[in-house]
Amino acid sequence: MDFPKVISVQALDEKTLLVEFNNKEIKEYDVSPFFSKPMFAPLKNPLFFKSVRVEPGGYAVAWNDEMDISEYELWKNGRPMQSTIPGKV
Repeated sequence: MDFPKVISVQALDEKTLLVEFNNKEIKEYDVSPFFSKPMFAPLKNPLFFKSVRVEPGGYAVAWNDEMDISEYELWKNGRPMQSTIPGKV
């Protein structure tokens, strides 16, 4: 089964992402459960956390070449939002 691809991502605070998918849905995703995993420890740094970007093709969001979260995980476990992305119409 294909899942919607990520078209934009924004760090809302020091642990939450706002993710927009290509089917026009927006979800909020709490990254804090990953903080206990050594690979994701750098995400505890607020400046690094805010450097999140969408991977080419929308298959994930990433911070560097070793640290990403798939569109499947974001879609499946993100909390649906009723509003729009701040700054977008």
